[in-house]
Amino acid sequence: MESPDSSYVSSPDLAPKRSAPLSPSADDKGKPAHVRFLVSNAEAGSIIGKGGTTITEFQSQSGARIQLSRNHEFFPGTSDRIIMITGAFSEILKAMELILAKLLSEGPTEDGDDVDPRSKVRLIVPNSSCGGIIGKGGSTIKAFIEDSQASIKISPQDHNFGLNDRVVTLTGSLEEQMRAILLILSKLTEDAQYSQSANAPFSYAVPYTAINYGPNGMGGKFQNKGLMPPVVSRSQEDRGNSVTIGVADEHIGAVVGRGGRNIMEISQVSGARIKISDRGDFMSGTSDRKVTITGSQAAIQRAEAMILDKVSSNSER
Repeated sequence: MESPDSSYVSSPDLAPKRSAPLSPSADDKGKPAHVRFLVSNAEAGSIIGKGGTTITEFQSQSGARIQLSRNHEFFPGTSDRIIMITGAFSEILKAMELILAKLLSEGPTEDGDDVDPRSKVRLIVPNSSCGGIIGKGGSTIKAFIEDSQASIKISPQDHNFGLNDRVVTLTGSLEEQMRAILLILSKLTEDAQYSQSANAPFSYAVPYTAINYGPNGMGGKFQNKGLMPPVVSRSQEDRGNSVTIGVADEHIGAVVGRGGRNIMEISQVSGARIKISDRGDFMSGTSDRKVTITGSQAAIQRAEAMILDKVSSNSER
């Protein structure tokens, strides 16, 4: 996923080159830490290796623990999996260097010819921790950009389906990326709240399980914006769960997206199947189109929340 444009983007091209060390300070070196970042399914396969040989080797060489989300567990809004590396600060940096070096060596340019010397790595950082990276008036992130020579871009909070995480995109050579990661991770380890994000690194279903329909729940909240409480029809099997909700015709376009992009994204991220009724086929007694969501309970909850988000955003325009 390309991070949306942010105010905190800078090009380091005009800054003087620095030969900064790529190892943590003596105080940071043994600190327990973690880092999360995004990779495509193909990149995940490369990191795992045949029979898990590559990831086992990387863990052995670095001393860090490397975990990946399952092949259907994507970061919301993307088709990318999440990697979390845990261990001592120095172990994490070693593991990151091994992984990024492998991906860089195997990643062709857009022309498909040579390796692109300036690649991207996308870190997942809690929103509550981004302030420390940005600094007062952007002073900290500007210093990080000048020091590392990497471009650093932080996505806006409201582009990630209401989640508490943001994507920090680092663009540069391997050395520039590693220097930026060292600086950012050093800042994050100072934040007591950052350690909490290691508890559920892949469980993006959690924010979506608290949907309560009725006068005081989300259903009631969105009734005036064209979303009616759902009519629920559930079978005995978990995989056969089905929920039908009504969405005002004026909001269907936002749910579907241009060329069906939004609804495909919602289906892919949530794991649910989504069917929208034809024009004129409304919920009984309303002028709302039927949106039927089928899948596991968790998948339905994720899809419902993402549809609610699209409707809400469209209503506020």
